[in-house]
Amino acid sequence: MKKFKVLGTGCAKCNTTVHLLETAAAELGQTISVEKIEDPMQIISYGVMSTPAVVMDETIVHKGGLPSTAEIQQWLAS
Repeated sequence: MKKFKVLGTGCAKCNTTVHLLETAAAELGQTISVEKIEDPMQIISYGVMSTPAVVMDETIVHKGGLPSTAEIQQWLAS
């Protein structure tokens, strides 16, 4: 199971990113875990200055803006 973290302050784009991850995984029949990180100090500890950011298995895979469905599907396939 892949573990995702969505780093952001709880804005609409951050919440949409969580939804996109969950939807893409469900469409592919995969189980994932998604954790929202809203604490600014935790976000900074990843070296992220632009949110939302996505961390997959402790590797930053996306920063700033919404990820595309194609990007998410690539992450899930890897």
